[in-house]
Amino acid sequence: MKTLDYYELLSILTYNLDQNNSQNRYFIALAGPPASGKSTISNKLNEDLNAKGFPSEILQMDGFHFDDAILNSKNLLPRKGSPETFDVMGLKNFLIRLANEPEVVIPIFDRSLELSRSSAVTITENKKTIIVEGNYLLLNSHPWNTLVDYFDSSIMIHCEESILEKRLIERWKGFDLNQDQINQKVYENDLPNGVSVIKNSIKADYYLQN
Repeated sequence: MKTLDYYELLSILTYNLDQNNSQNRYFIALAGPPASGKSTISNKLNEDLNAKGFPSEILQMDGFHFDDAILNSKNLLPRKGSPETFDVMGLKNFLIRLANEPEVVIPIFDRSLELSRSSAVTITENKKTIIVEGNYLLLNSHPWNTLVDYFDSSIMIHCEESILEKRLIERWKGFDLNQDQINQKVYENDLPNGVSVIKNSIKADYYLQN
């Protein structure tokens, strides 16, 4: 597995976009374990692609989190962030809409509220490149594996498990949790989910070191 640095990846993607003669939208999947840096990288990629003349926007997988009330009713609240806590078919429907409609209003995930906000961002007609960002976009299990046909390029962020562990601990420290609560979230949910992404995702077109 050859891993690229960010600027090597940016060069490849801009070349691919430059060679794309289709008037259809171009979809880039950016996947990786929790705390691998997806949000930071997707924001930078979005900024750089727009600066290079390829108008783009981000579609967050996290915008399709089931609401806490639904998770609670299914006894899934402690597993929030796991593959089964997302509306995968809702995400798929938005990919279909973006492929076929000039303007689409999409949901986002608000980390300050820890919930999804519907109809929060408008993807306008000129945004021809869509960066789809999320943990499980390349997961090789149903129904996640039905998404792959919608991606023109796929990227997996490579990050060592020990680094993920440290980042996850630091992430939850910012939520005023005690050590037992942090350990539960990291070692019983987030880190196992990250290991699953590493071990059970289909092969990506490109691997990014972070």
